[in-house]
Amino acid sequence: MRGLLARRMKFHLLGAFVVSMGCATLYKFAVAEPRKRAYAKFYKSYDPMKDFEAMKAAGVLECAPTK
Repeated sequence: MRGLLARRMKFHLLGAFVVSMGCATLYKFAVAEPRKRAYAKFYKSYDPMKDFEAMKAAGVLECAPTK
């Protein structure tokens, strides 16, 4: 039984490191990268003035009254 905690600790630390790196990699490629591509695609054709005019026409903005 001598040294059991140290042996088990090494095993669990290595396992925790591998699992955490796997989760980080999975999150990067399954969530972060597609999100970056979606934002880039959206802002490639985004016209803020057109969006502003649409909000102004709908009466959403109090500082810019509709005419």
